[in-house]
Formats: sequence, C-alpha cells, structure tokens
Amino acid sequence: MVQSRGQHHIVGGGIAGLATAVFLLRDAGVPGADIHIHEQLDRPGGSLDGSGDARQGYLVRGGRMFEEHFACTLDLLAGIPSADDPAVSAAEDILAFNRAVHASGNCRIVRGGRPAADRDRLGLGRGALLDLARLVLRPERSLGDRTIAACFRPAFFDSNFWLMWATMFSFQPWHSAVEMRRYLRRFIHLFPGFTRIEGVLRTRYNQHDAMIAPMVCWLRQRGVDIAPARQVTDLTIGGTAPARRVTRLAFADGTALAVGAEDRVYLTLGSITEGSATGSADRAPDPAVREGGGWGLWRRLAAAHPGFGRPEAFCGTPERTSWTSFTVTLDRPGFFALMEDFTGNRAGTGGLVSFAGSAWGLSIVLFHQPHFRDQAAGTQVFWGYGLCDDRPGEVTGRTLREATGTEILAELAGQLGLSRDQRAVLSGARVVPCRMPFITSVFMARRPGDRPAVCPDPGGNFAVIGQFCELERDCVFTVEYSVRSARAAVAQLTGRTPPPPPVARTDRDPRVVLRALRVLLGRRPAQDQRAAAGPDALARR
Repeated sequence: MVQSRGQHHIVGGGIAGLATAVFLLRDAGVPGADIHIHEQLDRPGGSLDGSGDARQGYLVRGGRMFEEHFACTLDLLAGIPSADDPAVSAAEDILAFNRAVHASGNCRIVRGGRPAADRDRLGLGRGALLDLARLVLRPERSLGDRTIAACFRPAFFDSNFWLMWATMFSFQPWHSAVEMRRYLRRFIHLFPGFTRIEGVLRTRYNQHDAMIAPMVCWLRQRGVDIAPARQVTDLTIGGTAPARRVTRLAFADGTALAVGAEDRVYLTLGSITEGSATGSADRAPDPAVREGGGWGLWRRLAAAHPGFGRPEAFCGTPERTSWTSFTVTLDRPGFFALMEDFTGNRAGTGGLVSFAGSAWGLSIVLFHQPHFRDQAAGTQVFWGYGLCDDRPGEVTGRTLREATGTEILAELAGQLGLSRDQRAVLSGARVVPCRMPFITSVFMARRPGDRPAVCPDPGGNFAVIGQFCELERDCVFTVEYSVRSARAAVAQLTGRTPPPPPVARTDRDPRVVLRALRVLLGRRPAQDQRAAAGPDALARR
C-alpha cells in the first residue's frame, strides 16, 4: 500500500518504537516532522534502561540477548552513530568491542562455594536427550499451550544443562514449550560455546547508553517528535471488515488526537518491565503488582475488537512471571579482584556465574567497566538476579522479593563462601533491587491467536510491534524480536520498504547440527581443552 503524506503515530518509545521511527525515516522516506513517538515513561528506552548515579547507586533492570545473526538489529544500528565516535556506527562499535574483549566464561556454575568441578558438562542422560530431540523435531503447531515440564522427565530439571539454560534465558518449567523449541532451533549454533556463554555479543556500555541514547539523538536531530510522559490510554477504531482504521488516540491527561485517513499508528502492547518496583540497601521493593499502561491498553483493545489476541495469557499470573534483579555500585576494587581470582576471568570476559545451591536461582555478572558512559571514576558496577524470587534464601531465610539490598549481598556472600574478613569487600555498596512482576510474561504458555499479528486481521492503518505480536520462528525476550516487528510493520503499512530478511536457519546446516549433537552427547569441542585446567590455571596465564 503506497500512501501520500500522512502522520505516523508510534505508541511506546521502547526499542520497537524507536526502531519503527528509524525505519520510517531512513528507509521509507517519511519526514522526521511527521513521526510522533508517544511514551508513557519520563524518557524513551522502555526495557533497555540504564539510570542512577554513583551516590544513590546505578540501575539496570536487565539486558536482552544479542548475537551475530540478529540481522534486523545490526541493520538498524548500522546507520546510527555510536555514543563515542560519530564516524563509527553503533553496530560497528558493538562488533569492534567484541573483537577486542573476547568473552569466554571459565566459571559458569558455582557449587558449595567453589567453581563446580562439572561446570563444563551438561549432565544429560539418555531420557533427557530423547526428550530434547522430540521437542526440536515436533511441529510447533502440535504443541499448543503445552509447558516445558510436560515435555521432559523430572531428571532433566536437575541437569547442568537446565541450570545454564534457565539462568541464561530465564526459562521456568511452566513456560511455553513452543518458545523453548524456538530457542533450541534459533540458537543451535551457540551450543559449542554454551557452557561458557560464547557467541553472545556484549555492548560497550549498558544497552541504553550503547543503543537507545544514540538512536534518540539521531531521531531528534532529524525532527522526530519524541514525547515522554505522554501515555496513550485508548484508541477509537472505526470501520468494519475487511478494513478498519484508528480514528482517535486518547491520552492519560484527558486530551485526544484525531487520526486522519492517511495517518498510520504503530502500537506497542504489553510490557515486560511495567510495574517494576525498586528498593535500596535497607528497603525491599514494593510488593504490590501494578499492570501499567501497556497492559491496560492491550486489555481494552482485546475486549473491544477482534484480532488483538488474549493479554490474560501473559499478564494473568504475575506470581509466575516475576523475578528480581539487583545492581550493585562499589567504590573499591576488592570485590572485582576477588571474583576475577575466583573465576579466572577479567571483568567483562566471563558472563553469568550461577549458584547451583541457591533456592533463589541466583546469578551475577561482572560487566566490562565502565558500564555507564558517565560512570563516576573509581566506581564499579555489577548486576545479578534471582530467577525464583518467591523462595527463602539459604542464608537470609527471606524470599528475594522480600529482601533488602543488604540482605541480597549477605545471601551472595554466603553462596560464594566468603569469610567474615572477605565480606568487607562489599562494605559501602549501594544496592538497588528491582522486582519485575511481568519480566518473563513473554514465555507463558499460549495458543495460536493469543498474540496478535503485526497487522491484525481485519486491518487498516495500524500495526502491533514489540514483544507481544506474532512473528514466525523468531524468539521473544530478544532485541531482535522487537526490531523485526518494527521492520515488518513499516513494510506492511507503507509499502515503501522490503520486509525483514528471513530468520537465520542455522538449524538447517548439517555442520552446525553435528557440532551441537557432539556437545549434547558430552563430547567437548577441541577449543574447550584450554579450559580443562580450570580457572586457577587460566588466572596464572
């Protein structure tokens, strides 16, 4: 559909909304002045955030996975100047950073306060391997709303594979078998480095500073209207099948905006970080669950109009979609030095360190420093999270969602087996816990139709973008999913750009499949031999 000049209204200023604006301006030739981003928060970025300061403590709620086959994301960032050098694109900066700082974790699992002796082994028995094969080979449409637990024998969930899989991707046994199948197929090429988290790309700074801030700057320089604290609460949709169109946007302040016949609307529905609550060293996050505007808008649209899916499938059980993260700011290098000696990895070259004995499902990661572009000199920032924030910890006896920042550090120190003297390296830390009740809502078991199509049928002048639309084969909880949805929406609503490229099918490469099978069967790739001596030997190199 080729249109004459109209206004383009983007509801939501997260990565999907910002990517939509970039594709409209850069590829579809829409003038910046005709693009409007309506964002309910006080700044754009959505779930890709980075905030705080050295005094109060820095905060990153989390980060999305990123790897070399994310074609839409790399294409998006290829035209955006990086944060530090306008002559280098954000995409080039990410790739250059990963060439310079090679990541290969030597201590993926800690057990009993020590690097686990079997940290390089997946521990999969014949039954688990058979269940994995059945899931991968089974047609997606036949799975319906089956859970992961329904597809595997109980012993599978005691394996190192599941511990590493669950903590790396944030899966739980009650999550969707369809989503796990998609991940297994989409990322099969990562299996040779799975126990070391190799092949996953990092950004130089947190993902807000590395991707969001440069995009916002680029868009504003070109006249795009990015309005924070402007929440869309409802839409008026007129017309009947086979065509409908949005005719009006309603805002939280009581105002409204007419949408013309030539205008287009791009809707971000739902949010994995809505309802986030932060705490401090002496205060746990507020336990109340608040859905927020993204879920409210989706509920209203789904109740009033066909084709908008079923939000209840994703946000209806927050006790099953919650986890709590924490960001720690330190003024002294002691803890980083201790962890570098413990793991055999310099900060930024390892990845998640997960604690097998933790009821919280505790993991931490030491970032390359500085993690914030304006981070105060002499400070260091690390991050952690607990996949199971409703279980009492072994040290504190409190659930993670009830724990203060001080109690979280006490639990971490206990899992590391630190002595009283060693715990001094954490003194003076500023800890910002953050509970997110809907963080894994994208993974909840679902049926076809629970997520709306990018252009719902019957459609017209609107599209759905972000994590809660349906895209064939791709994996939610990734930046790529949001960016791919944006590119698909711009292509369909403007007719001026090509659709997104197909999802990379490395699962069809016999060499990739063979390497993955060798890993699953417990035969380590040749490059693994360098880790056989353990982190102590590596640390001496």
